[in-house]
Amino acid sequence: MAELAALEDPKARAVNEKHGDDHGVNLGKLRAVAKRLKTQQDLAVELWQTGDTAARLLALLICRPKAFSRDELDTMLREARRPKVHDWLVNYVVKKGPHAEELRETWFADPDPVVASAGWALTTERVARKPEGLDLAGLLDIIEKEMKDAPERLQWAMNHCLAQIGIEHPTLRARAIDIGERLEVLKDYPTPPNCTSPFAPSWINEMVRRQG
Repeated sequence: MAELAALEDPKARAVNEKHGDDHGVNLGKLRAVAKRLKTQQDLAVELWQTGDTAARLLALLICRPKAFSRDELDTMLREARRPKVHDWLVNYVVKKGPHAEELRETWFADPDPVVASAGWALTTERVARKPEGLDLAGLLDIIEKEMKDAPERLQWAMNHCLAQIGIEHPTLRARAIDIGERLEVLKDYPTPPNCTSPFAPSWINEMVRRQG
């Protein structure tokens, strides 16, 4: 904890706080600490329990994803209110463990939109990698009905799923683009030059063009 405190950088904190993250540690330096520590599950658990955002990010880098039970991961996700902690927990830990599908189903319709966004993120992963058994048309029905008025984090997750369906599944592409164009979610999102817009129709068309 003292080492993490010593890495605190006011400029990094200012940038991170714009994105809802309350820490000032450069992520490159955090990864360097993790590389030195290597995998240490017991230390990861202790770091997580501090509640400190930088410590939790480090915990997610040095933990053993398969060592957590389903209930432990569920509790951790509900505690993870900071966007970066939430994203790393889902992408670096839950996706790599044996409980991903069960948690996807648990979280998907949770009344807490931040928890539900994790369910949507895991669903998007399946749309891309293992769509068998998913009701893709049904997902589009939900997105069409709910995305426009969804809270921000959930809206982003639904939008990513919409784009992924359009990119990966040609038979549903026209409908995915139509939904995106009608709802106009993230249409005016400021996008730097040479970056792909998160507006689903633009995102779908650009990725399909690259694949072609």
